[in-house]
Amino acid sequence: MRIAIAINARTTCVWYAFFFVSTPSQLERIYSHRFDADVKYRDPVWQVLVREFFQRMIPSTATVLDLGCGYGFFINHVECGVKYAMDLNANARGRLRPDVRFLEMDCSTPWPLEPGSLDVVFSSNFLEHLPDKTRVEQTLYEAYRCLRPGGMIIAMGPNMRYVEGAYWDFWDHHVPITDRSLAELLILIGFHVEQVVPQFLPYTAVGKRQQPMFVVRSYLKLPWVWRFFGQQFLVVARKRA
Repeated sequence: MRIAIAINARTTCVWYAFFFVSTPSQLERIYSHRFDADVKYRDPVWQVLVREFFQRMIPSTATVLDLGCGYGFFINHVECGVKYAMDLNANARGRLRPDVRFLEMDCSTPWPLEPGSLDVVFSSNFLEHLPDKTRVEQTLYEAYRCLRPGGMIIAMGPNMRYVEGAYWDFWDHHVPITDRSLAELLILIGFHVEQVVPQFLPYTAVGKRQQPMFVVRSYLKLPWVWRFFGQQFLVVARKRA
């Protein structure tokens, strides 16, 4: 728990703002509560998402880092040369395949990687869980440092413009982000934004009906449908060469 104190100059009142900062043990409980019941469903969904959509962006020889990897649904399925996964939850390690190198750490601190050592940084539904905007910026600056010139960041997450109040249905959501605010931040850091999809995937699968895989595949092939169901943004940007 972190406490921030703000003083109102007019009323001389002191306001205490409490920000919940997840510890590794808290993350473990959150992951278990939220995901354990439908891991067997999420894994094949991500297999379809990777093979039918994301894989075409990623060369087979690329060095890829899954930022906030969770249970490793993305990095376990992507085909690439070198795989890294980063998460603060130590139990994520047990979910990763043997070819994935796990970095157990706070992503807003310096990454133990050389500058220009990554080809792709992927992030799904993670940045909003960081405790504040400063941590988001620090994390993306590290991504920029570690990406090679021409390297790519792929980020998706709940778009505050479309999920509105439902964004706060998850206790560990802290930073409301939209496709536009994330694109602006990436530009300020030095990235060139290549693609912005305001409405990509539905907001969440938690507590929702599990769809057959052919429905997931069909959805990905029909971008015109996304504007009816999509509440997550997709932003793709490159480090300038």
